[in-house]
Amino acid sequence: MNVSPRYREAWEGYWTATSDTPGEAIWDADPSVTAVPDSERLLPYADPTLPVVDLGCGNGTQTRCLATRFVRAIGVDLSHAAVAHARRADPGNTAEFAQLDLVDAVAVAGLHERIGDAHVYLRAVIHQSEPEARPAVAAAVATLVGERGRAFVTEPTPASKDVLRQVAQAPDGPPEKLRRVLEHGLRPAEATEEEVRRLLRETGLTLLDEGAGTLAQTAYLPGGSRVELPARWFVLGRT
Repeated sequence: MNVSPRYREAWEGYWTATSDTPGEAIWDADPSVTAVPDSERLLPYADPTLPVVDLGCGNGTQTRCLATRFVRAIGVDLSHAAVAHARRADPGNTAEFAQLDLVDAVAVAGLHERIGDAHVYLRAVIHQSEPEARPAVAAAVATLVGERGRAFVTEPTPASKDVLRQVAQAPDGPPEKLRRVLEHGLRPAEATEEEVRRLLRETGLTLLDEGAGTLAQTAYLPGGSRVELPARWFVLGRT
């Protein structure tokens, strides 16, 4: 199984049209408000000598941060253009980057065979995946975790739609960062919290911890406050 051509082209088009400027993507927030607090929730359950795989790494901002917390960090993304961004932003080779379709179970299993059990960082990927692909995305997490790894998964809740609606209804219309997402046919906050929880449960992984959180964005409300999407985070692993 693979993602649909439409979905693949939407992401390839988005990242091709995105510059190397940090923060141009609406979700490309500084690690201090993303990967740092997320990894602090994961590390009490995780062996830092195992590698970490950042699924849906985009331009690699969070992957490079994770490389400072774990012995090895690998960022993978569906989009070839995103991987090219990530490599250009990391001339010192702090992390590794590769193209990977998470829905391709054979390719995911191949990655696990090459690197062994790993920790997984999945930030806001399930919610914008095609409905029929979401079970495979969740299954990819379990495959890469194996027996020894742990996973940190965070996804926006349906309340995020209200926040995005407020942003889109600004007097001048949606800000450019959100407009570009919508123009490329990407649909945020499409998965419910109940669906995410069910998908993770069906992987066979055990829920070790969870909590409410937010997904920091690089766009701001008219009053100057940062756009933050309500989210739920989960730490999972084998029993």
